[in-house]
Amino acid sequence: MFTLQPIGTKLEDLMSDLTGKNALVTGATSGIGLAAARALAKQGAYVFLVGRRQDALDDAASSIGAAQAQAIRADVTEQVDLDRVAATIEATGRRLDIVFANAGINEFATLGGLTWEHHRKIFDTNVGGVTFAVQAALPLLREGASIILCGSNGDVKALPGASVYAASKAAIRSLARSWAAELVDRKIRVNVVAPGLTETPGLADLFAGADAALADMTSTVPMKRRARAEEIGSVIAFLASDGSSYMTGSEVYVDGGTTQF
Repeated sequence: MFTLQPIGTKLEDLMSDLTGKNALVTGATSGIGLAAARALAKQGAYVFLVGRRQDALDDAASSIGAAQAQAIRADVTEQVDLDRVAATIEATGRRLDIVFANAGINEFATLGGLTWEHHRKIFDTNVGGVTFAVQAALPLLREGASIILCGSNGDVKALPGASVYAASKAAIRSLARSWAAELVDRKIRVNVVAPGLTETPGLADLFAGADAALADMTSTVPMKRRARAEEIGSVIAFLASDGSSYMTGSEVYVDGGTTQF
């Protein structure tokens, strides 16, 4: 819940204690999702990890430790899977304090090459998967919980060849505003983290065989490098903490200055 902190309280003190809190992270097997799960666990949270591949989930949970993590296999585009995630968490007797809705995909296609299949695949995962994962978690959320959605700086930047992806992330930004307004009376905060180019397996797959194109994109970043997944994870841990207790409906760009310069 929202609490006033004593004068002199340090930001690092607010951020460092998620002990006793429980988090749900979707798309948690690699990249930003796994980095966020590790950051939350490092601050003391117990983390439920959701992903489609059991072997990758088991590896992710093992890297955090059984005392602080539990893996639940699920596809966020399948309602029956999301219902099972909620039932599994409820059966543990734990309530949720943090939800990081991270699962998402991207594929390149220019306007002339767009298909319904491409559109459905991206929107079903990036928008539908986020919407219904958060909805499934909603009855489990404590008053004062923090919901964090994974957006992208593509919601305000032109991304040739990624128009549907960019549109899906703009939808995420819009959803966060509406949900923040809907949930404010429960003191539940909803914010968006919007990464730029980040070193993840997904980015490597997206640009496989196109090293020059990725280098060109990286050169446009004012800081002249791509983010480490851990750098995004630390911002997610901040948004989950009391250090961000007066933030809701916000979007935080973590993109080396790309959207600001």
